[in-house]
Amino acid sequence: MRDLVSRIEAVTPPGRDRAVDALRAAAVLGVVLGHWLVTALVTDSGGLRGDSPLRHMPELVPFSWVFQTLAVFFLVGGMVAAKGHASARARGVPYGRWLGARLARLFGPVAAVLVVWTAATGAMLAAGAGTETVRTLCALVWSPLWFLLVFAALTAATPLVARVGPVWPFAVVLCVDLARFGLEAGPSWLGSINVAAGWLVPYCLGAAWARGARPGRPACWGLLLGGGAATAGLVLWAGYPAAMVGVPGAGVSNLAPPTLAAVCFGLAQCGAALLLLGPLRRAMRRPAVWTVVALANLSAMTVFLWHQTAMIAVTAVGLLADGPLPGLHTPPGGVGWVFARLLWLPVFAAALTVCLAAFGACERGRPERGEDERGAGKGKSGAVRHG
Repeated sequence: MRDLVSRIEAVTPPGRDRAVDALRAAAVLGVVLGHWLVTALVTDSGGLRGDSPLRHMPELVPFSWVFQTLAVFFLVGGMVAAKGHASARARGVPYGRWLGARLARLFGPVAAVLVVWTAATGAMLAAGAGTETVRTLCALVWSPLWFLLVFAALTAATPLVARVGPVWPFAVVLCVDLARFGLEAGPSWLGSINVAAGWLVPYCLGAAWARGARPGRPACWGLLLGGGAATAGLVLWAGYPAAMVGVPGAGVSNLAPPTLAAVCFGLAQCGAALLLLGPLRRAMRRPAVWTVVALANLSAMTVFLWHQTAMIAVTAVGLLADGPLPGLHTPPGGVGWVFARLLWLPVFAAALTVCLAAFGACERGRPERGEDERGAGKGKSGAVRHG
């Protein structure tokens, strides 16, 4: 272990901002734990159906505020993409090559998921699995891919985004929500505009950070407190859902598409993330801590793409037991389910480790020529680079 720590420390570029990697790792961890805690696969006469403890226990809604970390992901993504594009342009790397390298790293690991789950879907249908069960499982696996499509579109638009401040997309979200939820409700398709505009707000903040326009501490506190207060006001007095994730059966979701409440909440998260940069940089000076973060970033996309598969695999194997297993197949209707689900988390993590061993190589390919990152090193321990 000491040798691994030493090698990763040796191949890390001296000027690398390790706090950025720590924020990305925290964002991925939040998504994974959030999905594992609020997603239930309940057995009934028709097979498996999806459910959520948030639907039965509204008192758990505050946990969705902790684990919905997508805004931090877009903040970091905007910063890395904008800085990488500026660096590539300074070196004379064409836009097409820069974008192709980034999208190849983004979508390369997706191919394995598509192949495995296409085969699994066919096998389940051939074995007589109910269509509702197959639809539920596929939705869990495919649903994270919407994030990649939005992220890819914003990445492609980075040269334009770098010139746009977060105020403009925020204004678009505000206008769309006024049209959707105002006195005269607008058509539902208007919400699709927010899919890009909503996540463009933190992405623009990240791009501004890359240009050296990162907000100072007073502005960061303003984002944190102002965004939090605005979110609370929208929930308490404007009728927005309190949960920052989708809840089965709810009339409105804050994420599909992003609402003004989700965007304000994301601004609060961005403020908190920027305030944490100093403490994170100090923590990342410790080689052992940095090693954990570096290894997490090395497999971040694989973790993101396969964590739902890991949970599904454990659930499927559990069906071999004599009766439904608490916290795995039972309805999430009480505190007992929550404690039982917490006990399953290490099992989900073990299954995810198997997925990482099987498919991690799809993500750790050799960086493309003309890559845009701030630095890269490659040793026996693997590449240490920004994703």
